Amino acid sequence: MSGMWCRRMVIKREGNRTVLAAARKRIKNAFSNGKKVYVSFSGGKDSLCLLDLILKLAVQGEIDPTQIIVEFIDEEAIFDCIEKTVKDWRNKILLLGGKFNWFCLEVKHFSCFNLLEEDESFICWDSTRKKEWIRKPPPFAIMQHPKLKNRTNTYQDFLMKHNSDGIVITGVRMAESVQRSKYMAHSFSSKSGLARGNMVWPIYDWKDTDVWKYLYEEKVEIPEIYLFLYQSGSRLNELRVSQFFSVDCAKSLVKMNEYYPALMDKIIKREPNAYLAALYWDSEMFRRSSKTRNKLEDPKDYKAEVFKLLNNPQKNFVTKGSMENAQRIIQLLVKYSPIIETKIYKTIYDCLVGGDPKKRTLRAIITNINMQYSQLNNGRRKK
Repeated sequence: MSGMWCRRMVIKREGNRTVLAAARKRIKNAFSNGKKVYVSFSGGKDSLCLLDLILKLAVQGEIDPTQIIVEFIDEEAIFDCIEKTVKDWRNKILLLGGKFNWFCLEVKHFSCFNLLEEDESFICWDSTRKKEWIRKPPPFAIMQHPKLKNRTNTYQDFLMKHNSDGIVITGVRMAESVQRSKYMAHSFSSKSGLARGNMVWPIYDWKDTDVWKYLYEEKVEIPEIYLFLYQSGSRLNELRVSQFFSVDCAKSLVKMNEYYPALMDKIIKREPNAYLAALYWDSEMFRRSSKTRNKLEDPKDYKAEVFKLLNNPQKNFVTKGSMENAQRIIQLLVKYSPIIETKIYKTIYDCLVGGDPKKRTLRAIITNINMQYSQLNNGRRKK
């Protein structure tokens, strides 16, 4: 891994502890009660940091490796290098004495390409379309489970039921999902602690630079897709790898065709509307903010565009998911519209047009509004 990934790590967090020391402490606390510990793993950069930390603590004898149950949700439409990475880590966990559940389930999944068909339900590993699967499941994959309602549950629904008898550790980070802010960090740690229900987020306060520095210094091999994304012009804070049909990954498919020549053929066979990525990857559909888009669209009054969309929701939001998203935005505007800045309206516009199934953009919007609100109140107190 090149030194380009290595930047200065945050020195202090939680008193005098580094974010690395704090993460280790949180992991040890999660394992200290003797319960099952389910570890969410995707093969991406954040979960690689998390699983490497756990594995090393187990090797050092600081946690019990037999408590570890790693869970990988195979969403079918993933890069080959991600599959290879996950297989490598599966071998490490099994050799250590832990368990590794590789789920290839018929779960309902969001596809940003299905918006034109008024259908937001992409079924992973669809048993009625086996000939069109993007890849074959590994022989050890779990294809069925009694707690799963096939073709109805999302993987989040399934995992909530499946993991209710233990503790769940994930690599979710605030900087990854909502743009890091001191306001949200203070609110999160002081009001709700570092866990909610049976969920624990050991690296919640890591920045992107912390992640890349850890992977570099600990010599953790990363999937080559990250290097390809970086070479194609993606910024370090935009290097997200997920299922092909999520909006985060779909906008990169055209660029990745250079590195994986047969990729688009497989994807279009499975999801015919994927050709839209080739036509509109540099547009609002994929929330692009490139010079090309800015030249084509600006100057645009995004506040006016947002209210134009919301004034006729039945016409402009034809799917259940997009309508729910619009309703959430309306509630937000009713409460905060007097203080929302113009730049936030552009994000809101992209959220309405491009969709927001995992509510990542909405959380970022709320964070930015809360920061504005906090700064406004602080300014009033000083006066």
